[in-house]
Amino acid sequence: MYHLYIKNMVCPRCIMTIQTVMFDCGLATAKVAMGEVVLEQAPNGEQMGQMQEQLSRHGFEILKDPKEQVATSICAVVLEWVNMTSGRPKLSALLQERLAYEYSTLSKLFTEVRGCSIEQYMKRVRIERVKEELSYGERSISEIAYLLGFSSPAHLSSQFKAETGLTPREFLSLEKEAKMAQRQSLDTI
Repeated sequence: MYHLYIKNMVCPRCIMTIQTVMFDCGLATAKVAMGEVVLEQAPNGEQMGQMQEQLSRHGFEILKDPKEQVATSICAVVLEWVNMTSGRPKLSALLQERLAYEYSTLSKLFTEVRGCSIEQYMKRVRIERVKEELSYGERSISEIAYLLGFSSPAHLSSQFKAETGLTPREFLSLEKEAKMAQRQSLDTI
């Protein structure tokens, strides 16, 4: 088995894209998950070059630095945690369980590599998910707060305002074009 760590994988569509790239390069995958690919065998030089070129074309990058690999794994777990709809454990406990490091070690490493704390990153991701849910217009602020694990709609509103400078209602009142311009791609957070 040959492990690769891929930067900028943030959604199921990213996983499908990576699977397609690996297939196009003639590489058999044993597993493709957020930030990680396990190949059945190591790629040869030609396959590696072709794979790097295709990944780059799609906005992905193979990570070689072990610290960057762990930071990318942290991002994947945070994204998974934010998207949980029930039974959401403490993020620190989930990170320790999934990555087999003490949370303090993960926190120091993440801050060193990404320039922000895991907590700050998690807040940014959650706010982007709130923006996404608000944009759909299918759920109330209370429902979104519950869905994303905020303690209350007021907590969601205060976090939202701290991050964006707007209340959720002010965000909703913006014209659609302005609203979409404020959204960020999760791989840039």
